[in-house]
Amino acid sequence: MDDAEVFWMYEPHYIPYVEPAKAKRYTPDFILENGIIIEAKGRFTAFDRAKHLLLRDQYPDEDIRFIFQYDNKISRTSKTRYSDWCEKHGFKYAIREVPDEWVNEPAKSK
Repeated sequence: MDDAEVFWMYEPHYIPYVEPAKAKRYTPDFILENGIIIEAKGRFTAFDRAKHLLLRDQYPDEDIRFIFQYDNKISRTSKTRYSDWCEKHGFKYAIREVPDEWVNEPAKSK
């Protein structure tokens, strides 16, 4: 090998790094005086459903409940209704109006 020749090693090692997590913000539609969060929904999309599962898992002490305009199916081809999804995942819900029981429910200590 000639002294003028230079060799570089290809991918000799790695350098670990972390990509910053995508920070998102959730803005509740309404918060009752007792701290219950009300999310009012006309359409309840797959994105919304995934977001609320993440919120429930990351903030288990928050009490998020849904008010649906109608108890629609989650998609045209599904038999699952919005209410079915809520029951399966442990969310309280109502159709068209906030129940008086929710408004009169005492605040939970966190």
